[in-house]
Amino acid sequence: MPLFGKKDSGKRPKSKDTKELNKQVSIEEKYNLHGLLGTGAFSEVRLAESKDTPGDHFAVKIIDKKALKGKEESLENEIRVLRRFSANHFDGNSPNGTRLTHPNIVQLLETYEDKAKVYLVMELVTGGELFDRIVEKGSYTEKDASHLIRQILEAVDYMHEQGVVHRDLKPENLLYYSPEDDSKIMISDFGLSKMEDSGIMATACGTPGYVAPEVLAQKPYGKAVDVWSIGVISYILLCGYPPFYDENDANLFAQILKGEFEFDSPYWDEISESAKHFIKNLMCVNVEKRYTCKQALGHPWISGNEASSKNIHGTVSEQLKKNFAKSRWKQAYYAATVIRQMQRMALSSNSSGSADGHSSLNTSTATTATATATDNGNGRNCVKDAEGEANVGAIKQSSSATSAPSLNESPHADIKNHQRISPNCSFSGKAN
Repeated sequence: MPLFGKKDSGKRPKSKDTKELNKQVSIEEKYNLHGLLGTGAFSEVRLAESKDTPGDHFAVKIIDKKALKGKEESLENEIRVLRRFSANHFDGNSPNGTRLTHPNIVQLLETYEDKAKVYLVMELVTGGELFDRIVEKGSYTEKDASHLIRQILEAVDYMHEQGVVHRDLKPENLLYYSPEDDSKIMISDFGLSKMEDSGIMATACGTPGYVAPEVLAQKPYGKAVDVWSIGVISYILLCGYPPFYDENDANLFAQILKGEFEFDSPYWDEISESAKHFIKNLMCVNVEKRYTCKQALGHPWISGNEASSKNIHGTVSEQLKKNFAKSRWKQAYYAATVIRQMQRMALSSNSSGSADGHSSLNTSTATTATATATDNGNGRNCVKDAEGEANVGAIKQSSSATSAPSLNESPHADIKNHQRISPNCSFSGKAN
């Protein structure tokens, strides 16, 4: 049954993915809602603790129905996609009802609805963002990057097998599950994701710098757009700056449409030829020749021993700090918010003498905590609209230097092309 009590138009077959939200039980009956972790255009994210199993914490995204009025389909789509990867969703076509979940995809656990709000109970991911972890590491090699990309490829390949295209893969949507050194990486933020069976995809959406050429060309596209984005992420993981950059959006888009990128010296001098070959096959303008996730997983840089063990931490971390530092104050703020909320809960538990038998929360591993409820707790709402997002159609004049950078300079200093494009507006700024 569709959300918000809307009648089924008859155009879509009913499925378990679109079952009615839980209106019989209020979220307050099952969870204690604590402090604010983040806000978005239509929502806020709060820390929650299970009443049934005290000590278990989650991120709850709370969507205001009134603010979302007229855009309900966006939320329905997001929930439909998230449920596809939920542990409670089973594939009826499988003899044993195969559970459709993946360890590297942030899960939607439960949904609730009352007259004013919709509540999405998500996994709480506390390990922080991908780039932060790399910068903090003492050593970082191609093998480390290869391991990260393999996890991403496996998760995206799984998504593609389920008929889902993410459409907004970028480093900000890649989070570590926990602060542990061996933590897995998680894919989050499915606000722009689309199921292939919901119709042809031709909407211009994504994030400039990571978006595939066919999206910019406003041609019908599919799963290959995610592979292109993984290629861009792979490039950044090996040098610390993006392959495409220009302060003038029109010039940036022209670069992407032509697939014009370089392995600049001296940044790429020590990077293996195998890594470069891998990236070229992911960032291939010709969609027919571009690798699929499965082909990428079979590349020797991923599956073999061709990734170098040379420590590239110094150069990569320096470039990451220069090129991606602008959002760090927001990350630090929300990480601190999570820690404070958890510490308050732990102190409250201790002050009661643990009379109820519940163990107090260990906050010693929460020093880099970040919350995610598909908007990563960073204030980005996953239901996008033309009013809630900056119009990337506005052209900015370039002021970047054209001289070749030294090792102490950033090839693409002052990166600004990381704002998301709304699916409701094209690159020209016209409504679709």
